[in-house]
Amino acid sequence: MFSGMLFIFAPLVAGYFIAVADQKKLERINSATSHLIYLILALMGLSLAALDNLSQNLQLIIQYTAVFFFCLGAANLAVLPFIDKLFPIETDVKSSKLPLSSMALESLKLIFVVGGGLVAGLLLPLSLSWVDTASEWILFLLLFFIGIQLRNSGLTLKQILINKQGMLIAGAVIVSSFIGGLIAAAILKLPYYQGLAMASGFGWYSLAGILMGDAFGPVFGGTSFLIELLRELVALVLIPIFIRSKPCTSIGYAGATAMDFTLPIIQTTGGVRCVPVAIVSGFILSLLVPVLMLFFVSLAG
Repeated sequence: MFSGMLFIFAPLVAGYFIAVADQKKLERINSATSHLIYLILALMGLSLAALDNLSQNLQLIIQYTAVFFFCLGAANLAVLPFIDKLFPIETDVKSSKLPLSSMALESLKLIFVVGGGLVAGLLLPLSLSWVDTASEWILFLLLFFIGIQLRNSGLTLKQILINKQGMLIAGAVIVSSFIGGLIAAAILKLPYYQGLAMASGFGWYSLAGILMGDAFGPVFGGTSFLIELLRELVALVLIPIFIRSKPCTSIGYAGATAMDFTLPIIQTTGGVRCVPVAIVSGFILSLLVPVLMLFFVSLAG
């Protein structure tokens, strides 16, 4: 039952035990990770091109994306305000503006990568029998690099454990996402483990799409990718509006991206007090994305 999970999870664990002190080496690892993500997303596009009844499957992706995105978002936003009420964060009002449009375009680039793979697979006379095998091996290497990144993120276990608000936000996101995932699975008549696996992306669209695509096929991979990408794009808009009155909700909705992509927005619009909370919450969620997804995937066997 757990053999598939352990096989895929092994490179992540192996990478996590590697400490890298040389900053230049870390930069090269970060660059390699970024390139691998683009490569594997392009392969995801090729996988979509290889599907039978492509138009019908694209409609299915849109349907699944709409239901999961609504259910997950509604569940998160129903629970997170209680953290604001019970454990409020004092924010510092900032007036500086961020180039939200350019940040959104950075996310949208990934859609064009998937779309480019899809178009190439449809228009070029390519044999696509090798795509799944190539995706799996690239995934192993990607998880290995991600493990190294998490280990060298600068957070110690003590720093995580003493930040109560960050842990509570992460816990609220996880529990509410599971509830939303189960509701979405019931609506779509999917197995519960697929609903829980799809709910475990927490905004990490690249890895979530890759893991779901490898486990359940390109329809679920494309759906997971779009769900988490939409979450990030919506977070870019919601954080500046709500972080002053609902900082915990804003940080929580950002999910795993609170420690990297949306952190500059959180810091600029919410102030420095929000930064350690966001980093801890984002780190915990980032660490648990592959763990939880692979666990629920293993239940399919």
